[in-house]
Amino acid sequence: MNLKQNLGILLIVLGALMLIISYFADLTDYNFYNIGALIIIIAGLVTHIVMTKRS
Repeated sequence: MNLKQNLGILLIVLGALMLIISYFADLTDYNFYNIGALIIIIAGLVTHIVMTKRS
């Protein structure tokens, strides 16, 4: 498998890591950080669905 097929999964993991880091670094009060992580997770889900349907 190449990077293109796993891009959606990597984005989901990146967004989840951002949320975990924000919890431990006490960044939960900053909405822009949490909304950014949410957008990355949603983009990862959509990318994963699109790439799965193409192959």
